[in-house]
Amino acid sequence: MNKLKSLLVAAFLLVSVASFAQTGTVKIGYTNANYIISQLPESRQIESDLKAHSSQLEKELQNKYKTYQEKVEAYKKGATGMTDVVRADREKELTTLQASIEEFQRNADASLQKKEQTALEPVMGKIQKSIDKVAKENGFTHIFTAEALLFGPEDGNNFTDLVLKDLGVTPAPKGAATSPAASAAPATSAPKPGATPVKKK
Repeated sequence: MNKLKSLLVAAFLLVSVASFAQTGTVKIGYTNANYIISQLPESRQIESDLKAHSSQLEKELQNKYKTYQEKVEAYKKGATGMTDVVRADREKELTTLQASIEEFQRNADASLQKKEQTALEPVMGKIQKSIDKVAKENGFTHIFTAEALLFGPEDGNNFTDLVLKDLGVTPAPKGAATSPAASAAPATSAPKPGATPVKKK
């Protein structure tokens, strides 16, 4: 999910240009949008919502996988005494269940990513608006993402703190723990059903 957040950051926060065309001077700053997100009050609610959504999906996945495993064990125990027709029917059922679990895993991942994107988009829009405002007020001509910066002053021209101040947030002391919004556990942490393949006889 951090990958999705990085994509959103790249989409919303590539470069902000102030008055370079008029003045011919360059003042470059950079900021870390992920850090700003982690400092906003909204991030705690987003994190809570994502964790609840993830937990619900994971619970359903675990239930599906448990049912699958039980049916696999029942098949193994009774396979020798089954007629060809019954055996073929059980194998078809297990194959269908396995495909259903794999489809649910894909859909769960997509659902969680969509929910995260929907939650983060207005926050990123709010941050971008503040960045544009602070850049112009302080004479910056270009603002880059800290994620893409290879070298620069440690304080980043103090631009991030200026943005947080504009957003009405007091930044946490350096080294303090943060709560990034996208730290919810993936919904598809159950073992893949393919670990117990069904072999036709």
